[in-house]
Amino acid sequence: MTGRRTRRWQGLIGALVVAAAAAGLILALTGGGKGKLQPAGGNASGTYDPLAYDAGRRAQFEQNAATGEGHVVFAKSPGGVIATAKRTAHFRPLIDATAKAGGFDPNMIEALVFLESAGRPDVVAGGDLANATGLTQILAETATNLLGMHVNLAASKRLTRRIDNARSAAGRRKLERARRRVDQRFDPRQSLAATVRYLTIARKQFGQDDFAFTSYHMGIGNLQSVLRDYGGGKNLTYAQVYFDSSPLNHPKAWGLLSRFGDDSSNYYWKLLEAKRIMALYRTNPASLRSLSALQNGRASAELVLHPQGTTQVFADPQAVLDATSADKLVRLPNDPKKYGFQIDPLLGQFARRLHQRPATYRALRPEALALLVYLSQGVRSIAPASAPLQVTSAVRDEQYQHLVAAANIEATHGYSLHSTGYAFDIRRRYSSRAEALAFQFMLDRLQAMNLIAWVREPQAIHVTVSSAARPLEPLLH
Repeated sequence: MTGRRTRRWQGLIGALVVAAAAAGLILALTGGGKGKLQPAGGNASGTYDPLAYDAGRRAQFEQNAATGEGHVVFAKSPGGVIATAKRTAHFRPLIDATAKAGGFDPNMIEALVFLESAGRPDVVAGGDLANATGLTQILAETATNLLGMHVNLAASKRLTRRIDNARSAAGRRKLERARRRVDQRFDPRQSLAATVRYLTIARKQFGQDDFAFTSYHMGIGNLQSVLRDYGGGKNLTYAQVYFDSSPLNHPKAWGLLSRFGDDSSNYYWKLLEAKRIMALYRTNPASLRSLSALQNGRASAELVLHPQGTTQVFADPQAVLDATSADKLVRLPNDPKKYGFQIDPLLGQFARRLHQRPATYRALRPEALALLVYLSQGVRSIAPASAPLQVTSAVRDEQYQHLVAAANIEATHGYSLHSTGYAFDIRRRYSSRAEALAFQFMLDRLQAMNLIAWVREPQAIHVTVSSAARPLEPLLH
């Protein structure tokens, strides 16, 4: 749809994961460790941010963002991504013709259809015809005032009521044809043509397609305000505006992006993920089915980061001890002043039942611990008066996980990412609203970099770290 609105939807596997890593999911360190570590600081003078935006790696940042934000695309696609892709693909011939006429990438127009309506030309947001409607979800006001579409809202509403009460399929089809004449948003051809007109207006305004597609959800005026507050610059891209804005760096632009309260800021990344889904649907449907199973297997994308069978699982306490001795696991330091987090006293509370010390379960994979350090330091940089984050869970073995699952209804009885050493939990207890907001920013930004998957539980935030966080390990030294 155009303008701001609240959206209604917020062996093959191993090969897919390896291919993604080869495509550049691992972010390189920048700044060389010079100056003070300041996550989200954008490498300001005297500081460095290992994950700061680098214009030379724009494509990598965009790919990471598409993958990192992809979970909701899979989880919220009506009927699943396979069904949504099938419906969307039905309109590809029409999309090709319309996109060619406007000089746009048909794959991006197709992704927009996937994301906006899931390939359903009769869908109405919120049941109100004044709202986003049709294959490309156009507001009635935008349709008539900007895009030159014929929309007789009163007649469209009358026909919609008659369609809902139609007694026969033939009668329904006749009424639907009549509605398309009085409300062109229901006509896929007219809807796509209007969308291309909007994108053409936006491209003329911004000079490039990434901003044009971003504005389709955000609105041209809102995006103009973001760019104004960012401060401009040569060869500016949406990737730079997004990843180079934070509470510490270009804070006005970040403030606008964060206040939209809908998908506006990450809409472009979801479009790129929808584009990838449609490509897989055509070229490798088996991989798409497998990826969909992983994405829908948990409340976050944690299974995509570490599919079962591709990452070592610690079966028993001895496996954890051996991994720690071999430096495959690293003990959590309990130095809140230095690292910004502290170990909850109950971490490892079931260890005695396995004849172990709690310290056995106070460890993580090196890259997971390094990301925890980066996250905690980021919270402290943004909200300096914050109390240390409370780490309530770290590595577990399968025996320990069974004990946790018996005591905690939220814990899984099956494959747990804790048993890989790549997951930790942070208590949902914050010293101030500023700390809570800083923590939320860090979670969202790291997810957009495809370095973590996270989910909100009743008592904790459960975070799973990608092995692609390995370049952060120098932060441990």
